[in-house]
Amino acid sequence: MAIEVRIPTILRTYTDGQKAVEGSGATIDELFADLESRHAGIRERLVDGGELRRFVNVYLNDEDVRFLDGIGTELTDGDNVTILPAVAGGSAAYTGSAGRH
Repeated sequence: MAIEVRIPTILRTYTDGQKAVEGSGATIDELFADLESRHAGIRERLVDGGELRRFVNVYLNDEDVRFLDGIGTELTDGDNVTILPAVAGGSAAYTGSAGRH
């Protein structure tokens, strides 16, 4: 079973700079274990205590796995998994360089 996994820039040091890697597994958790076997250290950045880390978003074919079965979400051959770091920040008071609201 081949699953394409898209890797964010911040984690590409674990994949030798590759933007996408192939993995296998019946679930997201098994996929992450498979990735760990070839890209040591990556799983620790994605999972904590058996759950996705708070600031990591994982999408299966554009669907957030948190709204499916989390790391227990089942996979099928040809699926696409995208890993994205959560992005936060900004301020309601920010006016930008032009001074506009």
